[in-house]
Amino acid sequence: MKFGVVIFPGSNCDDDMVYAIEDIMGQEVVKLWHKETDLQNVEGILLPGGFSYGDYLRSGALARYSPIMQSVKAFAKKGGFVFGVCNGFQILCETGLLPGALLRNVNQKFICKNIFIKPDNHNTILTQGLDSDSALCIPIAHVEGRYYADGKTISDMRRNGQILFRYCDEYGQLSEDYNPNGSLENIAGICNEQKNVYGMMPHPERAADDELGNTDGMQIFEVMMKNLKKSLKNK
Repeated sequence: MKFGVVIFPGSNCDDDMVYAIEDIMGQEVVKLWHKETDLQNVEGILLPGGFSYGDYLRSGALARYSPIMQSVKAFAKKGGFVFGVCNGFQILCETGLLPGALLRNVNQKFICKNIFIKPDNHNTILTQGLDSDSALCIPIAHVEGRYYADGKTISDMRRNGQILFRYCDEYGQLSEDYNPNGSLENIAGICNEQKNVYGMMPHPERAADDELGNTDGMQIFEVMMKNLKKSLKNK
Protein backbone atom coordinates (compact mmCIF):
# COMPACT_ATOMS: atom_id res chain seq x y z
CA MET A 1 0.00 0.00 0.00
CA LYS A 2 1.01 3.60 -0.50
CA PHE A 3 0.76 6.10 2.35
CA GLY A 4 1.23 9.85 2.47
CA VAL A 5 2.68 11.48 5.60
CA VAL A 6 1.67 15.14 5.80
CA ILE A 7 4.37 17.54 7.00
CA PHE A 8 3.66 20.99 8.42
CA PRO A 9 6.10 23.62 9.70
CA GLY A 10 6.59 22.39 13.27
CA SER A 11 5.96 18.70 12.63
CA ASN A 12 8.55 16.66 14.53
CA CYS A 13 7.22 13.10 14.45
CA ASP A 14 7.02 12.80 10.67
CA ASP A 15 10.22 10.80 10.29
CA ASP A 16 9.15 8.53 13.16
CA MET A 17 5.94 7.79 11.28
CA VAL A 18 7.74 7.28 7.97
CA TYR A 19 10.18 4.87 9.64
CA ALA A 20 7.38 2.87 11.28
CA ILE A 21 5.36 2.52 8.08
CA GLU A 22 8.19 2.19 5.55
CA ASP A 23 11.01 0.42 7.39
CA ILE A 24 9.07 -1.57 9.98
CA MET A 25 5.84 -2.32 8.12
CA GLY A 26 7.38 -2.43 4.62
CA GLN A 27 4.91 -0.09 2.93
CA GLU A 28 5.52 2.67 0.38
CA VAL A 29 5.54 6.18 1.85
CA VAL A 30 5.62 9.66 0.29
CA LYS A 31 5.96 12.94 2.18
CA LEU A 32 3.27 15.54 1.51
CA TRP A 33 4.30 19.16 2.20
CA HIS A 34 1.64 21.45 3.69
CA LYS A 35 1.63 23.76 0.65
CA GLU A 36 0.93 20.93 -1.80
CA THR A 37 -2.50 19.78 -2.94
CA ASP A 38 -1.55 16.64 -4.89
CA LEU A 39 -1.98 13.52 -2.74
CA GLN A 40 0.03 11.44 -5.25
CA ASN A 41 -2.54 8.65 -5.46
CA VAL A 42 -1.97 7.44 -1.90
CA GLU A 43 -4.27 4.86 -0.34
CA GLY A 44 -3.97 6.26 3.17
CA ILE A 45 -3.00 9.57 4.75
CA LEU A 46 -1.14 9.92 8.05
CA LEU A 47 -0.97 13.15 10.07
CA PRO A 48 2.00 12.95 12.49
CA GLY A 49 2.62 14.60 15.82
CA GLY A 50 4.45 17.83 16.52
CA PHE A 51 3.58 21.50 16.80
CA SER A 52 2.13 22.51 13.43
CA TYR A 53 2.57 26.26 12.85
CA GLY A 54 3.99 26.53 16.36
CA ASP A 55 0.59 25.71 17.92
CA TYR A 56 -0.33 29.39 17.53
CA LEU A 57 -3.91 30.16 18.67
CA ARG A 58 -4.27 26.51 19.72
CA SER A 59 -3.02 23.15 18.51
CA GLY A 60 -4.08 22.43 14.92
CA ALA A 61 -6.01 25.69 14.52
CA LEU A 62 -3.86 27.04 11.69
CA ALA A 63 -3.07 23.72 10.05
CA ARG A 64 -6.72 23.26 9.16
CA TYR A 65 -6.38 26.09 6.61
CA SER A 66 -3.31 24.70 4.81
CA PRO A 67 -3.68 23.74 1.12
CA ILE A 68 -2.93 20.08 1.79
CA MET A 69 -5.76 19.81 4.32
CA GLN A 70 -8.31 20.85 1.72
CA SER A 71 -7.23 17.82 -0.30
CA VAL A 72 -7.22 15.62 2.81
CA LYS A 73 -10.79 16.68 3.61
CA ALA A 74 -11.92 15.84 0.07
CA PHE A 75 -10.10 12.49 0.27
CA ALA A 76 -11.79 11.67 3.59
CA LYS A 77 -15.24 12.65 2.35
CA LYS A 78 -14.82 10.13 -0.47
CA GLY A 79 -14.14 7.41 2.10
CA GLY A 80 -10.34 7.58 2.10
CA PHE A 81 -8.43 6.34 5.16
CA VAL A 82 -6.98 9.13 7.34
CA PHE A 83 -5.13 8.61 10.63
CA GLY A 84 -3.87 11.41 12.87
CA VAL A 85 -1.61 10.96 15.91
CA CYS A 86 -1.30 13.59 18.67
CA ASN A 87 -1.08 16.89 16.74
CA GLY A 88 -2.61 15.03 13.80
CA PHE A 89 -5.59 14.14 16.01
CA GLN A 90 -5.89 17.79 17.06
CA ILE A 91 -5.86 18.90 13.41
CA LEU A 92 -8.57 16.41 12.45
CA CYS A 93 -10.80 17.75 15.24
CA GLU A 94 -10.11 21.34 14.16
CA THR A 95 -11.09 20.53 10.56
CA GLY A 96 -14.33 18.87 11.68
CA LEU A 97 -13.32 15.49 10.27
CA LEU A 98 -13.53 14.16 13.83
CA PRO A 99 -16.00 15.26 16.53
CA GLY A 100 -15.03 17.06 19.71
CA ALA A 101 -11.89 18.95 20.67
CA LEU A 102 -8.58 18.51 22.48
CA LEU A 103 -8.24 20.88 25.44
CA ARG A 104 -5.29 21.66 27.69
CA ASN A 105 -4.37 18.88 30.10
CA VAL A 106 -6.19 19.17 33.39
CA ASN A 107 -2.90 19.87 35.17
CA GLN A 108 -2.08 22.61 32.61
CA LYS A 109 1.33 21.04 32.01
CA PHE A 110 3.13 19.20 29.22
CA ILE A 111 3.03 15.44 29.85
CA CYS A 112 5.59 13.06 28.36
CA LYS A 113 5.56 9.47 29.60
CA ASN A 114 4.47 5.92 28.88
CA ILE A 115 0.82 5.16 29.60
CA PHE A 116 -1.53 2.21 29.04
CA ILE A 117 -4.52 2.04 26.73
CA LYS A 118 -6.99 -0.69 25.80
CA PRO A 119 -9.29 -1.04 22.76
CA ASP A 120 -12.89 -0.09 23.41
CA ASN A 121 -14.39 -2.00 20.48
CA HIS A 122 -13.34 -4.36 17.71
CA ASN A 123 -15.26 -2.99 14.73
CA THR A 124 -12.74 -0.54 13.26
CA ILE A 125 -9.64 -0.66 11.08
CA LEU A 126 -7.46 0.28 14.06
CA THR A 127 -8.91 -2.12 16.62
CA GLN A 128 -10.29 -5.22 14.91
CA GLY A 129 -7.93 -8.01 15.92
CA LEU A 130 -6.44 -6.40 19.02
CA ASP A 131 -6.68 -8.30 22.30
CA SER A 132 -9.29 -6.57 24.45
CA ASP A 133 -7.89 -8.23 27.59
CA SER A 134 -4.40 -6.79 27.18
CA ALA A 135 -3.32 -3.20 27.78
CA LEU A 136 -0.88 -1.59 25.34
CA CYS A 137 2.00 0.51 26.65
CA ILE A 138 2.23 3.57 24.37
CA PRO A 139 4.02 6.92 24.94
CA ILE A 140 2.22 10.26 25.12
CA ALA A 141 3.74 13.74 24.72
CA HIS A 142 1.27 16.62 24.73
CA VAL A 143 -0.09 19.66 26.52
CA GLU A 144 -3.48 19.72 24.79
CA GLY A 145 -4.64 16.13 24.97
CA ARG A 146 -7.78 16.30 27.09
CA TYR A 147 -10.57 15.02 24.85
CA TYR A 148 -13.88 16.82 25.20
CA ALA A 149 -17.25 16.65 23.47
CA ASP A 150 -20.79 17.49 24.55
CA GLY A 151 -22.99 14.85 26.16
CA LYS A 152 -24.99 14.02 23.04
CA THR A 153 -21.83 13.59 20.95
CA ILE A 154 -20.31 11.24 23.53
CA SER A 155 -23.54 9.26 23.70
CA ASP A 156 -23.69 9.00 19.90
CA MET A 157 -20.07 7.91 19.76
CA ARG A 158 -20.67 5.17 22.31
CA ARG A 159 -23.67 3.92 20.35
CA ASN A 160 -21.85 4.04 16.99
CA GLY A 161 -18.67 2.36 18.25
CA GLN A 162 -16.51 5.42 17.58
CA ILE A 163 -14.41 5.23 20.75
CA LEU A 164 -11.21 3.40 19.84
CA PHE A 165 -9.06 3.42 22.98
CA ARG A 166 -9.36 4.38 26.64
CA TYR A 167 -6.63 5.07 29.17
CA CYS A 168 -6.25 2.28 31.73
CA ASP A 169 -3.77 0.65 34.10
CA GLU A 170 -1.29 -2.05 33.07
CA TYR A 171 -3.94 -4.72 33.67
CA GLY A 172 -6.56 -3.03 31.48
CA GLN A 173 -8.65 -1.67 34.35
CA LEU A 174 -10.32 1.67 33.64
CA SER A 175 -9.91 4.32 36.32
CA GLU A 176 -9.58 8.09 36.54
CA ASP A 177 -6.35 7.40 38.44
CA TYR A 178 -4.80 6.32 35.13
CA ASN A 179 -6.28 9.12 33.02
CA PRO A 180 -3.18 11.25 32.31
CA ASN A 181 -4.86 14.39 30.97
CA GLY A 182 -8.46 14.48 32.18
CA SER A 183 -10.07 13.25 28.94
CA LEU A 184 -13.79 12.56 29.21
CA GLU A 185 -14.43 8.88 29.93
CA ASN A 186 -10.68 8.15 29.65
CA ILE A 187 -10.90 8.55 25.86
CA ALA A 188 -7.53 8.21 24.13
CA GLY A 189 -8.67 7.77 20.52
CA ILE A 190 -11.77 8.02 18.34
CA CYS A 191 -13.00 7.69 14.76
CA ASN A 192 -15.74 9.30 12.70
CA GLU A 193 -19.15 7.75 12.19
CA GLN A 194 -18.16 6.35 8.78
CA LYS A 195 -15.08 4.72 10.37
CA ASN A 196 -12.55 5.97 7.83
CA VAL A 197 -11.03 8.88 9.81
CA TYR A 198 -9.08 8.04 12.98
CA GLY A 199 -7.29 9.97 15.70
CA MET A 200 -5.44 9.13 18.90
CA MET A 201 -3.22 11.07 21.32
CA PRO A 202 -0.72 8.27 22.22
CA HIS A 203 2.15 7.66 19.75
CA PRO A 204 2.18 4.05 18.43
CA GLU A 205 5.06 4.96 16.08
CA ARG A 206 7.24 5.53 19.15
CA ALA A 207 6.59 1.97 20.31
CA ALA A 208 7.19 0.03 17.11
CA ASP A 209 10.84 -1.01 17.17
CA ASP A 210 12.90 -3.40 19.31
CA GLU A 211 15.55 -0.68 19.61
CA LEU A 212 13.03 1.42 21.55
CA GLY A 213 12.43 -1.36 24.06
CA ASN A 214 8.71 -1.39 23.27
CA THR A 215 6.83 -2.87 20.32
CA ASP A 216 3.24 -2.54 21.56
CA GLY A 217 2.59 0.09 18.90
CA MET A 218 3.36 -2.48 16.20
CA GLN A 219 0.20 -4.33 17.17
CA ILE A 220 -1.84 -1.28 16.17
CA PHE A 221 0.00 -0.89 12.86
CA GLU A 222 -0.26 -4.60 12.08
CA VAL A 223 -4.04 -4.73 12.51
CA MET A 224 -4.32 -1.40 10.66
CA MET A 225 -2.49 -2.81 7.63
CA LYS A 226 -4.44 -6.06 7.64
CA ASN A 227 -7.85 -4.42 8.01
CA LEU A 228 -7.11 -1.58 5.58
CA LYS A 229 -6.01 -4.03 2.89
CA LYS A 230 -9.24 -5.94 3.39
CA SER A 231 -11.27 -2.72 3.25
CA LEU A 232 -9.59 -1.52 0.04
CA LYS A 233 -10.07 -4.93 -1.60
CA ASN A 234 -13.82 -4.78 -0.86
CA LYS A 235 -14.28 -1.33 -2.41
